Amino acid sequence: RDIPRQQVAFGDPGLSYKFSGLSLPALSWPQFLSDLRDSISDQLGYDYNFVLVNRYRNGSDHIGEHRDDEAELDVEAGIASVSLGQVRDFVMRHTDHRNRLRKVEPVKLALGHGSLLHMQPPTNKYWFHSLPVRKSAQGVRINLTFRKVRVISVE
Repeated sequence: RDIPRQQVAFGDPGLSYKFSGLSLPALSWPQFLSDLRDSISDQLGYDYNFVLVNRYRNGSDHIGEHRDDEAELDVEAGIASVSLGQVRDFVMRHTDHRNRLRKVEPVKLALGHGSLLHMQPPTNKYWFHSLPVRKSAQGVRINLTFRKVRVISVE
């Protein structure tokens, strides 16, 4: 399936991540990523075992509004997001943002090179997030989203 960005995943042996009709098996951890994972895990207090890497080639590459709510995600660990390269806007919209009686304004964060965003629980339950198209952004952005993935056995 064609998506408007490039993706690869790294993680512990045997892990894969299923989302939006795709299944992405984890490649073995390169040393620099396992070192970064360990540092983030120590800072945040979670044992992350998987990282999804998104490469946005320019401002046309993007990801639409979504929640990370896949069954194999350990929701208690949240998601740690590291941004490298081009500054891009990360937009969060509350699930009630279309409700006429309870208008919740979107939150826009300019995530720069080296930033760490931790989406703690229950963020993904109540907030959608996206990285919209920004034609003025010409540089490459790499985003590393560290997750704790559970092995789900089907019996």
